[in-house]
Amino acid sequence: MTQPSQTGRRTKEEIDALILAFQQDEDPEAQNVLVEHYNALVASLARKYSKGKNFHEDIMQVAMIGLLSAIRRYDPALGRSFESFLIPTVIGEIKRFLRDKTWGVHVPRRIKETWPKIKTVVDELTNQYQRSPKIHEIAEYMEISEEELLEAMEMGKSYQTASVDQTIETGSEGSTVTTLDIVGTHDEGYERVDQKLLLESVLHVLSDREREVIHYTFVENKSQKETGEYLGISQMHVSRLQKKALEKLRKTLRGQTPDALMR
Repeated sequence: MTQPSQTGRRTKEEIDALILAFQQDEDPEAQNVLVEHYNALVASLARKYSKGKNFHEDIMQVAMIGLLSAIRRYDPALGRSFESFLIPTVIGEIKRFLRDKTWGVHVPRRIKETWPKIKTVVDELTNQYQRSPKIHEIAEYMEISEEELLEAMEMGKSYQTASVDQTIETGSEGSTVTTLDIVGTHDEGYERVDQKLLLESVLHVLSDREREVIHYTFVENKSQKETGEYLGISQMHVSRLQKKALEKLRKTLRGQTPDALMR
């Protein structure tokens, strides 16, 4: 086992000797010395990529795996320092972990590879143009289609899912509301869908012109005047047709549904 120099720092030759001892004999003492020596550097890289996240310990473990991988693969014969090989190896391991393991939902790998690059490209183009870049400019810079870019931006929102315990609203009295509090509440949308299907099932009682009036005034929310102009009839005629159509629908529905559905 090589001893550190009098300064307390190990020279390139000493590091190379330790790495060689580990590579040849799986020397555990050499491994421990190397891990201890580079622990601070590896930890700083892990902190850089886990800032603001809740999985620092996981990233630290991945970073240590990168360190051991670098020790096994480093070739002193190439002439460069171990640090110059270690840093990109550790960063590569961390990025693979972030790409593959930390998405809240499953998304295609191409999205995982594209999404992290978007912010960097946007920052670069913003500095270049002195304004926010447009979608086609970002896509052209990244050499992908606008559809692929928009898909990556949208699916990138799934990087981390929100906890059901996360506070989403605070009441005036200081009370809080979480996602879990509102999950499973009554959704009136289902009832509206049922009513819409019910109405569609009885539209056959109307004439073609009456169906057109109902469609434009209630589905497309056009005024009677706009409907009349579109159909080439007067507003008064539209009003009469609408009133007649609604009466037909009411009579038909009374025979199929409770009164509550017709109000």
